[in-house]
Amino acid sequence: MRILIIGGTIFLGRALVDTALRRDHRVTLFNRGLSSPDAYPEIETIQGDREQDLDRLHGRRWDAVIDTCGYRPRQLRLSTAALREAVDHYCFISTLSVYPVAGEPNRDETAAVLALEDGSSEEVTAESYGPLKVGCEAAVLEAFPRSALIIRAGLIVGAYDPTNRFTYWVTRAARGGDAIAPPAEQPLQFIDARDLADFVLRGVERRTSGVFNVTGPAGRLTFGEFLPLAQEALASDVRFHHVSDEFLRRQGVDEFMGLPLWLNSEAAESFMTFSIERALAAGLRFRTLPQTIRATNAWARANSDGPKQADLPAELEKTLLEAWNPPQGEGGLRVR
Repeated sequence: MRILIIGGTIFLGRALVDTALRRDHRVTLFNRGLSSPDAYPEIETIQGDREQDLDRLHGRRWDAVIDTCGYRPRQLRLSTAALREAVDHYCFISTLSVYPVAGEPNRDETAAVLALEDGSSEEVTAESYGPLKVGCEAAVLEAFPRSALIIRAGLIVGAYDPTNRFTYWVTRAARGGDAIAPPAEQPLQFIDARDLADFVLRGVERRTSGVFNVTGPAGRLTFGEFLPLAQEALASDVRFHHVSDEFLRRQGVDEFMGLPLWLNSEAAESFMTFSIERALAAGLRFRTLPQTIRATNAWARANSDGPKQADLPAELEKTLLEAWNPPQGEGGLRVR
């Protein structure tokens, strides 16, 4: 197939390109050339801004487009108008953030989504990100009512992740020693970028249409189950101390980014338990967690100087450990 990828050089975009090439597709990239412009010198790249330079795509034809970087409805109205006659299938990478954080567990694709209170605003903030993506989805579905694939992706993890939210736990496990962790019963959902890319490419190849929640794993996973897997996969001597929500709040630790992936129990039960039954029925499959953990660790070791948007600094962790488990003479930390 001839596939146009809008973006293609950051995180999921790289996984999509690598997967498409491995499946013998002909890939064209359209991006501004600002992020890793030399990542794929062998691939045709049309350089341009999606808000100003879509005319550079005129006169071309592809079987499908995968849009990885649309954040504002106006951008999607522009790109779908420019590509309506140029592609047969439009795949848009959306997000589970289209749903409110508070909600029932196990929500599927029919659950209520957010609404943008100020329809004239295009500023992307933590509060507007989800509602703007809802508008983006609507623009795609309006332009391609029978041939649009909407991927509501969960937390994406693995190589090239700029956030450090999942990577933190992998590198923390590898470092060993005593470590602070959220409550053992907190549920977790995430997906390896390569597994997401496999699902997207299969959907594009099959001309799949509709909306899909896409995260993992297939069953419920908790911090108390995930962290021992990381310890074992990396042959580490790490000792995780699961603390309470109340303790973390008292200590002033920020959720999700301050202690990566930690959410209070109510939020976690709604936002880390999405139903993915529809995606599983459509062929979503997963690498093993140890495979994802080891691959993430290998990439992190090779890129140790990269940005760490989410992090629990070592000194703060030491303070938290002492507050949770005051030293008992030479016996060191006591386990609660």
